[in-house]
Amino acid sequence: MARYTGPSCRLCRREGMKLYLKGTRCETSKCAIERQWRNQPPGVHPFGRGKLSEYGHRLREKQKLRRYYGVLERQFRRIFSEASKETNTGEALLLLMERRLDNVVYRLGFAPSRCAARQLVSHGHFLYNGKRVTVPSITLKPGDILKPRDRDATKKLLQLNLSAASGRTPPQWLSLDADSLQATVASLPTREDVSIQIDEQLIVEFCSR
Repeated sequence: MARYTGPSCRLCRREGMKLYLKGTRCETSKCAIERQWRNQPPGVHPFGRGKLSEYGHRLREKQKLRRYYGVLERQFRRIFSEASKETNTGEALLLLMERRLDNVVYRLGFAPSRCAARQLVSHGHFLYNGKRVTVPSITLKPGDILKPRDRDATKKLLQLNLSAASGRTPPQWLSLDADSLQATVASLPTREDVSIQIDEQLIVEFCSR
């Protein structure tokens, strides 16, 4: 499975915002966006690049969304192709991203970041509707049940992550039983459930050109 292996903070600096790629570290003063001498685009001459064109603005919105959810270009194109079948392509794109299994694991608090959530899923720590799953890109639907495998090490790790993420509550479209660690997709997410500040219309214009 292909994945990005470069420096995470470089991506946040390039997009000029926190993408929360390092979990709780992004909430501390160690975050590159919080440091005045690091809060600038990466590269040798970060401020000598001129003004972004319309194409550049659309590209940056697409890259911001792709990096926020941790998907590569081919994966993103596949999801956009599926979203383009809906009436509101931009909103459908965001909601398909939000319903990815690795994102759901992160939003429930089972992992400190989406990258860590993807690793937990791919290593087979979860049961999806009663069956072991190792595919982070599965799109969940209402009624689906997610719970950890019956292993002490897995449950202990998830409990530890839940305690560390106590200030981050799951969205309303997800239901979590903290005692049994079983989660249920109660409903479909809405546009308001997408926490990243992004203009999805620019992404649609970029991908439809």
